[in-house]
Amino acid sequence: MNKNILNTDIQNFIKNNANIAIGDLVLKGTTFPDVDTKQIVEQIEAKNRCKSKLFTWYSTNKIYYPNKLNIEQTSSETTAKYKSELINGNSVIDLTGGFGVDCFYFSKRFKSVTHCEINESLSDIVNHNYQQLNISNIETINEDGIAYLETSNKQFDWIYIDPSRRHDSKGKVFFLKDCLPNVPEHLNMLFKHSNNIMIKTSPLLDISVGISELKHVKTIHVVAVNNEVKELLWVLENGYDSKITIKTVNIKKDKQEHFSFLLDEEKLTEPTYSLPLAYLYEPNTSILKSGAFNQTSKQLKINKLQKHSHLYTSSALIDFPGRIFTIEASLPYNKKTIKRLDIKKANITTRNFPETVQQIRSKFKINDGGNDYLFFTTDMDGNKIVLITKKTNL
Repeated sequence: MNKNILNTDIQNFIKNNANIAIGDLVLKGTTFPDVDTKQIVEQIEAKNRCKSKLFTWYSTNKIYYPNKLNIEQTSSETTAKYKSELINGNSVIDLTGGFGVDCFYFSKRFKSVTHCEINESLSDIVNHNYQQLNISNIETINEDGIAYLETSNKQFDWIYIDPSRRHDSKGKVFFLKDCLPNVPEHLNMLFKHSNNIMIKTSPLLDISVGISELKHVKTIHVVAVNNEVKELLWVLENGYDSKITIKTVNIKKDKQEHFSFLLDEEKLTEPTYSLPLAYLYEPNTSILKSGAFNQTSKQLKINKLQKHSHLYTSSALIDFPGRIFTIEASLPYNKKTIKRLDIKKANITTRNFPETVQQIRSKFKINDGGNDYLFFTTDMDGNKIVLITKKTNL
């Protein structure tokens, strides 16, 4: 950490050149004697990545930024705020602190927060930034979080951990045992220091695989932001051995879409089916990731089009955690029928269909965009169909 970067002149230069072409800046260079151009470029690049993801940091004076990879890997403020609202108490420890965004939000819910980070430079950066953010109840510790706990006799209300995949595990099936730290290996030790553990994982982790590796799983949160699944949150409670609840959320600018179910009940539920009715429903990505295909039909009292299509329909309009469309026509899929429609522009989705969106666009010369939404799918009788729809808002 080069503290000269925090000098007023350099901070003003970073702020005033936020939108400059980085290539031009590298060629032109800077004239600051204590900070080279490369370091200033790194600050500008990292700061710019915070504008939409970490606006609190972006808008605070004299924030020191790590390399842009740390910014890419950290939680967004949106997801950090969500997870902080799930837990509270007197004390929490983050064993894999990183840039400290999660701890920042934990500090609003806990009296005492411990941030462990093995990288000395990053730990120093986080400590400095907390001072700039006027946070005084977070202790930063430059140590591996697992090693710190193994030699500690402290108890915490919650342990939070965000394991990262090892670089040599690329291309393999995603297992928690392949991450650093190896949470399954240390789980017994972790429960000696807290009865409550929250684990954040990438959405690439298969839910059934995670359950098989862990124990005492109470709740799994599938968190999406603007219909993109960002993370899975695993809540473990020492001694818990009952049914697992899956909670899905899609956090949008103006609202949150929630849907919850018991994992065991999904397997026992038989959905209802029908041919396309007046409305079509497409679940958000958090529901699709959770696998709540049968419970969606049962709880919301709507019909599936087909077992593997994961599209739903109803005669009456309902509030739905996903996209809603009015069905204007349901037609058999064949070349003659589609060409007769003479559609030049449309939004196309395929579900349980043998052709890709690109193949369909190429075959029928349909450009992307417009107000029409075409769904190419399979109905309950096994017929390939195309649904012509318009987007509907409640």
